[in-house]
Amino acid sequence: MPVIVGAHVGGYSLVRAFHEAYAVRSLVVTGATSWVVENSAILEVVDCKDAHDPDVLAEALLGSPFAELDQPKILLATSDSLVDVIALMRDRLDASWKVPYVGAGPLARATRKHTFEEAAQAAGVTTPATTFIDLGDTAYDVSAAELPSEGYPLIVKPTAPAAWNAVTFEGQAKVHTVASPDELRDLVRRVQASGYRETLIVQDRIPGDDTGMRILTCYCDRDSRVRFASYGRTLIEEHSPGLLGVPAAILTGQNREIVDEAVRLLAELKWVGYANFDLKYDPRDGKTKFFELNPRLGRSNYYVTGTGFNPVRWYVDEYVHDNLPEEFEIVEADTETVYSVVPVRTIRWAIARHPDLWARTKRVIKAGGLRNPLHYRAEKNPVRWAKILAAGVSYDRKFHQYYDPEAAYHPGGEPADSDLPRR
Repeated sequence: MPVIVGAHVGGYSLVRAFHEAYAVRSLVVTGATSWVVENSAILEVVDCKDAHDPDVLAEALLGSPFAELDQPKILLATSDSLVDVIALMRDRLDASWKVPYVGAGPLARATRKHTFEEAAQAAGVTTPATTFIDLGDTAYDVSAAELPSEGYPLIVKPTAPAAWNAVTFEGQAKVHTVASPDELRDLVRRVQASGYRETLIVQDRIPGDDTGMRILTCYCDRDSRVRFASYGRTLIEEHSPGLLGVPAAILTGQNREIVDEAVRLLAELKWVGYANFDLKYDPRDGKTKFFELNPRLGRSNYYVTGTGFNPVRWYVDEYVHDNLPEEFEIVEADTETVYSVVPVRTIRWAIARHPDLWARTKRVIKAGGLRNPLHYRAEKNPVRWAKILAAGVSYDRKFHQYYDPEAAYHPGGEPADSDLPRR
C-alpha cells in the first residue's frame, strides 16, 4: 500500500506511478487537499491536520485506516521538509512500514547546503562558487558584516527548508536574487528579523535561461550503490514565487559523465533511496555544476515514469520483495520524451531563442513523446478533467506574468551530444 504524504502534482505523480506499475490505489495523507488529488479514481485522501508536525503525522499513521491494513506500507514524502518530519517520527512505526529514506546523519549532511558543498568537493564534483552566512551565530551583525563585494547578481537561498517554511517575511521566496551588496544586506536583515536561525547560502548566479538547467534522479540501494539514473534538460521552470525553480517541462536524455559524478558524490554521502539533483550548464566554462540534492523523488518525478522506467519499482523490489540482484550494471533511462505540466504553446514561447532545441522538442512531441502526469486515462471524472484544462490556461497566463525568456536569454548552453540518448 503506497502512502503518500502531500497533495501536489508530485504526490499525484507518485500515485500514478504505483497505479501504472501495480494497479493499486494509494492513500494520500494531507491536511490541505487540492484539485490535483480530488475526484480521482486512483487514490483516497486521509486527513491529517498538520503533516509537518512529527507528533501529528505519527498519530495519523498509527490510526485508521492504516492500523487495519495487513500488507506492507511504503511511506513517501513529497517535499524536503516532509522527509525531515518522517526522519523524526519513523521510529514510532512498526516493521510493516517501509521507509526508503536515508538516516538522519547523512540526510542532514546532504541537504544542508554548506555540508553538501563539502561533500561535493571531497567527491571531486563541480559546484558554483559559494559562500555562507551563519544566522545561528547570535553575534552576527548584518550591518557590520563583510559581504561579497563583486560577482553580482548572486543567488541567496536557505540551507534548512523546514526552518525556512516556519518563518515569514516580506518578499519571501524559495530562492532570491540580489543585484548588489545593499540588496543582499537588506535581504539578510529581513531574514534574520523573521527568526530564521540557520545558514544562508550565497551562490554565483550562472548566466542563462531555464534551458541551462539539468535534472538527474538516481536510486541508491541500502549499500549506497547507484542502481538507476534518469537525466533530463529543463525547458522551462516554474516562476511563481512559491514554486520558483521547479521544472515545468523537461526534455529527457542521457549524460553518463554527469551520472558518474553523481555516483561518486552519493558514495561519499553514503546515500540511500532516491536523490534528485539540480544542476546547471555554465556557458562560461562549459561545465555542468551541481546545485543541490533533494532527498526524494522530486515534484516533477513523472519525467522519470514517462520514459517507461517506473521509479517506484525500485522501492518495491528492494523494500517489499528484497530481490535486488547482487551483480548489476547501472540502468539509465534512455527514452527521449517531453515531460510537461504546461501547454505546448508555453514551451514554444519559452524557448523561442533556442530554435534547435525547439525543433528537437517538437520532433519528440510529434512522435508521441509528450508526457503530462495529470493526463491519465484511468481518470474518468469530468469535473477533474475540466479543472485540468483550466489549469493549463492558468499556467500559460502565470508564465507570461512571471517570466521574461528574452531577458533571461544568454548565448551558449546548447545541448551537447552527451545530452542525447545513446543508440
